[in-house]
Amino acid sequence: MRIFITGISGFIGRHLAEALAASGHRVVGAGGRQSPDGFGGGDITYIAADTTRPGPWQEEAARADVIVNLAGRTIARRWTRAYKKELHDSRIETTRQVVAAMRPDGRQVLLSASATGYYGDGGEAVLTEDSPPGTGFLADLAVEWERTAQIIAESGAQVCRMRFGVVLGPDGGALAEMLPVFRRGLGGPLGGGRQWFSWIHLQDLVDAILFLITEDIAGPVNLTAPEPVQQGDMARTLARRLGKPAVVPAPAPLLRLGLGEMATALLASQRVVPQRLMAANFNFRFPNIQSALSALVG
Repeated sequence: MRIFITGISGFIGRHLAEALAASGHRVVGAGGRQSPDGFGGGDITYIAADTTRPGPWQEEAARADVIVNLAGRTIARRWTRAYKKELHDSRIETTRQVVAAMRPDGRQVLLSASATGYYGDGGEAVLTEDSPPGTGFLADLAVEWERTAQIIAESGAQVCRMRFGVVLGPDGGALAEMLPVFRRGLGGPLGGGRQWFSWIHLQDLVDAILFLITEDIAGPVNLTAPEPVQQGDMARTLARRLGKPAVVPAPAPLLRLGLGEMATALLASQRVVPQRLMAANFNFRFPNIQSALSALVG
């Protein structure tokens, strides 16, 4: 198949593109970098483009059998008013341009990223794809993100809205931010440490996207591991893998002081389970945090 990826130069996009090419697909993608080092060539074609705006990249999107929409600035920064606009536009405007590029015949498939931020702070509740949206900036952003992608379904296109948990991988994402702190013995629980942390190993995420490309699944799909973990347990498990203590907590008031509104994302409790993937018999290589960190942290 011919597959187009927005955000192809990002942490997830690069790994997904390589896996798709290795599986025999023809991959074309757009990213904001002019020339990512060591990327492209062979069965992967890279286009440098601002996907929040119309451009020639849309012609490639229109030719694709499947579009995987991954574009979006990282939330792991202080949310100033200007940066919140970047978070919004990188997601909503890109998705709007993707939908505008798609053919009206309804024969394309759109896999569009969203996030478990959709659920807001769920406390102890188990959150499935049927759970309602929460409140707050990230929840509102995810709702608008998904609504924008869903527009193309009116033409008959298959639209899958992928709600990503925190992605743990060997060369980027959340783990890359955490490891330097924990290796210095300065890691510990965030806030009270009892909030639920919904995560997924990068390999399972890539496998799940390949699975969704070949399966007839539309609507929301949680891309999280089947066993969410409380944040304090996550911190202790990581510290044990590194042979370090996990006794330096980051109290909620200190996080709010240092990170501002972004701290709400770290302190929210999200006990998300991938109900639809499990019902479709998707096989997780890393179903629990112990197996994931054993593979990622030598």
